[in-house]
Amino acid sequence: MTTYTSSSTKSRNPRFFRWRPDQQWEAYLFLLPSFIGFFVFVLLAVIMSLGLSFSDWGLTGWKGFVGIKNYQILWRDPVFWKTFRNTAFYIVTIVPMQLALGLMMALALNQGLRGRAFYRLIYFMPVVTTIVAGAIVFRLILSNNGPLADLIYWFANLSGLSITPPNWLGSTQYSKWAVVMLTLWKNVGFTMVIYLAALQGVPQQLYDAAETDGANAWQRFRHVTLPMVSPTTFFLLLLQMIGAFQLFTEPFVMTRGGPSNSSMPVVQYIYQNAFEFGRMGKAAAIAWFLFLFIFLFTLLQNWLQDRWVYYETE
Repeated sequence: MTTYTSSSTKSRNPRFFRWRPDQQWEAYLFLLPSFIGFFVFVLLAVIMSLGLSFSDWGLTGWKGFVGIKNYQILWRDPVFWKTFRNTAFYIVTIVPMQLALGLMMALALNQGLRGRAFYRLIYFMPVVTTIVAGAIVFRLILSNNGPLADLIYWFANLSGLSITPPNWLGSTQYSKWAVVMLTLWKNVGFTMVIYLAALQGVPQQLYDAAETDGANAWQRFRHVTLPMVSPTTFFLLLLQMIGAFQLFTEPFVMTRGGPSNSSMPVVQYIYQNAFEFGRMGKAAAIAWFLFLFIFLFTLLQNWLQDRWVYYETE
């Protein structure tokens, strides 16, 4: 007697494989190049950099295992601490100013002004501009023979005052401020757009209720606008602080970190040690120190958000 096996019984056999659309193997095949690239160029590179930080590795190759010597050298390196202070200066100046200017611009554009689309375009254009080109233009503007210096001299002659333009790029006092101005010009448009989206999501009835209770414009801004956009502020705060920690292109193109390392951030010092001095091990140690500091700083911000970030619940 011949026995026939039905297709349903055959498909229930765990050792039997049949191509089914719900398995979505095509999607995994398309994702495979990205996974390989992430593993080779990100994950593997991070692991190797950790090993580099405990090694003496120059441009000619590996010279031996040195333990924590790179970190001990780093701890006694005055240039590293100077670059760390420069980075701290960029954080405490760029981040608050960028948040404040972005919010002010978003509030102005949220008032139903005529030509809002044009203003949004103008303010957002620096975001999509190449940062190297912007840095070169700023270097020309802020140079001693640039248009800003000519404008100051023209105003001084017109008013009869004795005014000398600052040496923005060649002075240890003003070089960091030149980097701050370029960074604000570049990134404040992004902050404005994010804040504008958050403001448009604030319910109008909250403003109407506050106005009915007799709240003036400042009270409505303080007790309605700021709490409702606080999640956006928290997001931008973390994003911009991490960006300020990783600042590189702006000072590298404008001032080369000078004069006397007065505008050099930590990331540029990593680049200098790795590719100019050939100290790959020390550069990796600086990178891991910076990573741990950013990680702990982000954890602190996440812990503090419960005290000032308001999340609307149903």
